[in-house]
Amino acid sequence: MRDTQLTRRCALLAVAAALLCAASPPAALAQQPAWKPTRPVTIIVPYSPGGGTDVMARQLSKELSRRWEQPVNVENYPGADGLIGSRRAIEAKPDGHTLLVQLPSLVLIRHLPNFKGVDPVTQLMPVSAFSVLSGVYVANTAIPGNTLGEVLRHCNTAPKPCSFGTTENTARLRMKMLALEIPSMIVVNYKGGGQLITDLLGNNVNVGSMGYTAVIPHMKSGTLKVLMTSGKLRSPVLPDVPTAIESGFPQMTGETWYGLFAPLGTPATITQSVAAAVRESLKDPALLKSFAVLGASPIGNTPEEFAKMIREEDEQLTALVRRFPIE
Repeated sequence: MRDTQLTRRCALLAVAAALLCAASPPAALAQQPAWKPTRPVTIIVPYSPGGGTDVMARQLSKELSRRWEQPVNVENYPGADGLIGSRRAIEAKPDGHTLLVQLPSLVLIRHLPNFKGVDPVTQLMPVSAFSVLSGVYVANTAIPGNTLGEVLRHCNTAPKPCSFGTTENTARLRMKMLALEIPSMIVVNYKGGGQLITDLLGNNVNVGSMGYTAVIPHMKSGTLKVLMTSGKLRSPVLPDVPTAIESGFPQMTGETWYGLFAPLGTPATITQSVAAAVRESLKDPALLKSFAVLGASPIGNTPEEFAKMIREEDEQLTALVRRFPIE
């Protein structure tokens, strides 16, 4: 255990050292010409096409392509909880022409039983988190109750155990916290939101946690009901839906950031320039509107700020994993 922890600390120190090199004084950076790609850029999305991650990556890629005057192509490599696509980015040449989109679940890969000792966080350079999105907790309309509290009270007395579906590991950890209040609750893990939606509509699973995009059409048609959001503040997309805090479940609060990474060893000039291009892209009204439709808010932070976000996320999720090991 000590050797594993020492190895991780050393790897994290290597990333931190690279980021310290990236944190050059503004005057020094001003003397260096901004980097621009000299050939097509690939953005790897380690999840299936059509999901929220894929949609936002493609929207951002269009604006980056316009600014760089180079094609920016999105390639999907789903599987293994995002590890397959992440490995392709890790193994790519660190020259700025291959980037990776990842989520907070990246920091949980090292805790998964099938990937012990695999820690992609230490093999990637944080570039910029470009958006943040809260999730929603939804239920089949056949389940009594319009709030999570009312649904849980029903589940505590229902003759048949209630089932809660999730699509990614950070949500699964929060569902395990919720299961402490309902010992009979069954947590069902899905590989994608499409199958979870199908089972929610068929009442094969009673409650689900996911992003806005897949839910809103079913909420409007009355086939699913939204119980609460996971954000700290109410969503402008669903202003009438209470947050987890307002609903009395602050432990279920959690927002998902979407960020760009580069292979370890990518020069600071490149990571800083890509981050600057992301920030400029997020000023585009059309891009902002497309993010707003998904319920996402823009960020566009620096590599150093993004690295800090990742460290904080790692600490919080690791503490949860110690309480609720991922099976």
